[in-house]
Amino acid sequence: MDLEELKSKYASVLELIQNRGVSLTHEHVQDDKLVLTGAAPNQDIINEIWTEIKAVDATYSDLAAEFTVDSSLPQPEPPAPAEQKYTVVSGDSLSKIAKHFYGDGNKYMKIFEANKDQLDDPNTIQIGQELVIPAAD
Repeated sequence: MDLEELKSKYASVLELIQNRGVSLTHEHVQDDKLVLTGAAPNQDIINEIWTEIKAVDATYSDLAAEFTVDSSLPQPEPPAPAEQKYTVVSGDSLSKIAKHFYGDGNKYMKIFEANKDQLDDPNTIQIGQELVIPAAD
């Protein structure tokens, strides 16, 4: 395989490397293998990369990768969960919940829209209701 074929095969790995702040020092083909070397901000990110590599190809026989930790690299924000659950307590309103999760009470309609299966009115919520809180934009 050539460089472009291997980059295509491991596209999700390369995207993760880019998104998680890894500094690549080498990305080339040698002995029919994609060679990746670089530094990651922390060991957890290296573990994420290896998990993704194994998801693409459990044998990764056409890949050679080596990553070190360089704590001087900027630490990326942890990825936001896709959504969360929240149980309504006394004194809550959708705007108060939006302020807590998003830092902006005016985003209450986002929570309302995600819970239309159980809410008819954004001004009426019940203690004990379990609401879906969508990920922040």
